[in-house]
Amino acid sequence: MYIYEAQKLLREKKTTPTKILKQCIEKIEQHRDLNAFITLRIDQAMEEAKEQDQILKTANTEKLPQLFGIPVALKDLIYTKGIKTTAGSLFWKDFVPSEDATIVKKLRKAGAIIVGKTNMHEIALGVTNNNTHFGACKNPYDPSKISGGSSGGSAVAVATGTVLAAIGTDTGGSIRIPSALCGVVGLKPTYGRVSVKGVIPLAWHLDHVGPITRSVKDAWIVLEAIEGYDSKDPFSLSHKKTRSPNFESSLSGLKIIKATGEFVEKADPQILERLETIVKLFEKSGAVVKTQNMDWLKEAAAANGLMTQTEAATFHRERLKEKPEWFSEDVRQRLTEGLQTSGSDYAWARYTQSIVKHRFKELFQKNDILLLPTVPITAPPISGEGAVEMARKLTRFTAPFNISGIPTISIPVGKINGLPVGIQLVSDAWNETFLFEVAHQVESIIQKTSNLV
Repeated sequence: MYIYEAQKLLREKKTTPTKILKQCIEKIEQHRDLNAFITLRIDQAMEEAKEQDQILKTANTEKLPQLFGIPVALKDLIYTKGIKTTAGSLFWKDFVPSEDATIVKKLRKAGAIIVGKTNMHEIALGVTNNNTHFGACKNPYDPSKISGGSSGGSAVAVATGTVLAAIGTDTGGSIRIPSALCGVVGLKPTYGRVSVKGVIPLAWHLDHVGPITRSVKDAWIVLEAIEGYDSKDPFSLSHKKTRSPNFESSLSGLKIIKATGEFVEKADPQILERLETIVKLFEKSGAVVKTQNMDWLKEAAAANGLMTQTEAATFHRERLKEKPEWFSEDVRQRLTEGLQTSGSDYAWARYTQSIVKHRFKELFQKNDILLLPTVPITAPPISGEGAVEMARKLTRFTAPFNISGIPTISIPVGKINGLPVGIQLVSDAWNETFLFEVAHQVESIIQKTSNLV
């Protein structure tokens, strides 16, 4: 079930929050082996749903909040009052926050029912979601494959229908990578659009919070609920609320840049073929698609990786000093490398960040959308390459948009050998409305294209 479908049924009083939640609970039991959750709160969620059932009986349904009765999951580094928040780490294994994160307050105000906290790569520093402490999160299309990370549990929870939406975080691709590998929609909004107050940080200048859903429309509904300037968050940026998208808009006349060059073309040939199929669908719909060498994204991705490790190491330096053995091997390796970053190297990365932002600003003065794969491969085996090597590979096409802070959405474009594939649509900063409009049209076209299986 999609959120927009549930909204309609609830407002027509053809279903209840309890009925929707029970369907999700059945899915939770059915897919427990995938290890999507670290903490569940089913009993509490059911009590909240029953309370909403009573409200629904006499409510003016036109005035119901947008996420009324919608089961939602949260990545387990987001503060939840009275609910354990582990960050997938031994350091927070018993931590129970005394207050909700800003986004949790917004979700509750919007009527969302929080079902649980999802599995993640330890401290969010990795993309496999092979968590040493809480177990690997497995891909719903092949449990021998990774879910992707670090928001892997959130993507699996949505893909299996255990919730209708989940919240993830994204520092180098951690919403979009698992979304692509698990066949769902993942949005990384513009940096600063969604508050990070009450979210355990990985890298302050790169962290984003965003939704994972089953459709583009659903991603918009969730973003509308969680976005907004937060005066208590030093990384929040003042901006206008996102205008409601026109989901009936056309692709005709749209100016698309398809990324080319050695950096992109090192992807799996089958994924590049799928990208070319999407280009033809764009052109058939009246869009103008041009190719452009984007090899400079390699430097952007490298700078993002350096900043991630350096800022993460700074945040965790005392923990690394006092109990290094509490970190898993791959995370400890990356934190140690981060501590060794020189000031001049970090300064270079911040300089690169400014240059990358400027280059994208110039790109979008003449073009509407940048198109490229989300990840260069389909989901690899859990027992495959190490997490450090995998991080460099899987963040290849996602990290440039963290360091630039511009909005990016990953949408599924069918499967290759039974495993999901995603493409990224990228637009200018604060241009989410337009991005949703384009993504929805592409999504609709893909759903009508029978060979994308």
